[in-house]
Amino acid sequence: SLLPETIDALRQPIFDVWQWEPNEMLSCLEHMYHDLGLVRDFNINPITLKRWLLCIHDNYRNNPFHNFRHCFCVTQMMYSMIYLCNLQEKFSQLDILILMTAAVCHDLDHPGYNNTYQINARTELAVRYNDISPLENHHCAVAFQIFSQPECNIFSNFDAEAFKQIRQGTITLILATDMARHGEILDSFKQKVDSFDFTNEEHVTCLKMVLIKCCDISNEVRPMEVAEPWVDCLLEEYFMQSDREKAEGLPVAPFMDREKVTKPTAQIGFIKFVLIPMFETVMKLFPQIEEVMVQPLRESRDRYEELKQIDDAMNEVRHQ
Repeated sequence: SLLPETIDALRQPIFDVWQWEPNEMLSCLEHMYHDLGLVRDFNINPITLKRWLLCIHDNYRNNPFHNFRHCFCVTQMMYSMIYLCNLQEKFSQLDILILMTAAVCHDLDHPGYNNTYQINARTELAVRYNDISPLENHHCAVAFQIFSQPECNIFSNFDAEAFKQIRQGTITLILATDMARHGEILDSFKQKVDSFDFTNEEHVTCLKMVLIKCCDISNEVRPMEVAEPWVDCLLEEYFMQSDREKAEGLPVAPFMDREKVTKPTAQIGFIKFVLIPMFETVMKLFPQIEEVMVQPLRESRDRYEELKQIDDAMNEVRHQ
């Protein structure tokens, strides 16, 4: 059902994620599992795969940002990185399955309000998870509730040991997407990267955590026309949260406050101090990502810095 040019484009970070309806995105995700040899190697029932993906779709909410299209973006970027970095030569197929499946499931049933809100508002999720990564724990739990339904269990043909590895691996990766742990996870990877050992399980797990982190926040790697609408989506979600926090008398993060944030200010610090350092560290292991992933980030940083200068100049004129 996918055109040859779509199949080809799907492996590239420049893929336009906006031009597809949900059923087309589902066909793309299904293609990835077949193309990577996961369906064949793990004897996944192709009909169960279709049902599972539909169920995944139904369990993402219609948030401005944390929605099914974001799930698709993250998984498509993971698929691109698997090709770009030749990860199938370095990783077992089980690891590839874990990377892809964690990407698909990583934001399931996201409510559109982040962990800080959950904790400060003492929501049901924060109470259930004792303020420890409430959202990421929830995304994981929803993922495995879906797998517990036989008609959606793509792992039904796995033996107990293999399922245990899949489960542990997927949980570890989804929990790694909590940005509160960003510094800790990147530092751990930096300690390993200069003498990285693909036969060392701890090294490989750490790299997988960094890879899902890269994909999760990779929008700015994409071409400007594809990346920029996502900034509006994210700010819409942030402003919805900060408006609610103000109304409920809860603390408001400055980076979410519509009185304080512009698109350039929102992006510059994030690109310079979060994205570029992380991708440059991954680049030590996979130099091939520089041209396709790191260079676009540098260009995006430069563009937003120019836009900020224009904004500042306009404000200067306005306040004379």
